[in-house]
Amino acid sequence: MTSIGGAAASGMVDWNLAVATATRLARPGPEVSRDEARAVVAELRRHAAQAERHVRGFTRLGTDAAHDTPVLVVDRPGWVRANVAGFRELLGPLLEKMQQRRGGGPGGAVLGTVGGKVTGVELGMLLSFLSSRVLGQYETFAPATRELPAAANGGGRLLLVAPNIVHVERELDVEPHDFRLWVCLHEETHRTQFTAVPWLRDHLEGEIQSFLAETDVDASTFLERIRQAAQSLVGGSPEGEDEGGRSLVELVQTPAQREILARLTAVMSLLEGHADFVMDGVGPDVVPSVSEIREKFQQRRARGASRLDLALRKLLGLDAKLRQYRDGERFVRAVVDEAGMDGFNRVWTSPNTLPTKAEIADPAGWLARVHRS
Repeated sequence: MTSIGGAAASGMVDWNLAVATATRLARPGPEVSRDEARAVVAELRRHAAQAERHVRGFTRLGTDAAHDTPVLVVDRPGWVRANVAGFRELLGPLLEKMQQRRGGGPGGAVLGTVGGKVTGVELGMLLSFLSSRVLGQYETFAPATRELPAAANGGGRLLLVAPNIVHVERELDVEPHDFRLWVCLHEETHRTQFTAVPWLRDHLEGEIQSFLAETDVDASTFLERIRQAAQSLVGGSPEGEDEGGRSLVELVQTPAQREILARLTAVMSLLEGHADFVMDGVGPDVVPSVSEIREKFQQRRARGASRLDLALRKLLGLDAKLRQYRDGERFVRAVVDEAGMDGFNRVWTSPNTLPTKAEIADPAGWLARVHRS
């Protein structure tokens, strides 16, 4: 197994053990022959290139610039490795601060190693759960690894999780070629957002690092939240809503973090809603069965899953992500209807023109503020 960014058991999380655990516990993908797997990978790469042209033409973003971010078709272990590398990159400063707060002292190194292994196993359990559910992902803060390159300028990369796409298209009983292009349209929109808006990545990273820097929680409390989520997976604590229905993120925030989180929620709602809007806008012209796919996919979202699955989604904040799709899409549609695509694209001018959390629910408020001149 390739080491993720250094020693296997350094600090509070054994990252390599997290990868090993997630890979071992991840569900097997759908049965396909070797030739079928190669054909799926090749088609997803073709669709990603097609989606780029469609998305740029529809959004009028990035039409003069070439993408330099890679498109990677991965399996579930590949998705796990990519996300562990990303987590390590983002959480490094926070975990270092917690490690310093814990302090040294007799036996500190031994306790750190043991605790890091326990947390590595628990994080791996969470990632194994998520690895079968993600269809695609634009990794905004992707550090390059030997197996998963990132953009030469330190930018992101687009991941398409082939076994999950095949699993869902079979589950929904939709036309595979149409579904694969439909997924690529959504994920390509995220890639276009970040490559066409140069300041967006640094802005988001600054907000996230500010959020983490404000974290005022000791290591045991932070790790206990991960432990609760992991126990939900194995039935040890299926009542994931005992904390008033709050997610992991909400449980560790200070008053200052609440302000940052509100801004982050607004941005993520914008990005996810914009991707859904573009997917629906482009779809009818290039995906013949888009209406059937959209209807079945929405029904799948609405059905949810088992009580255990729902409890874990609540704890991880995944239910909030579903709301972001819905609320953000309504915002984008309302603004485009009123001001046209060029009027909407003023949202990408600077951090000051991004919608606030209140404006996501009140598009007229954003239009009045940004277009009042």
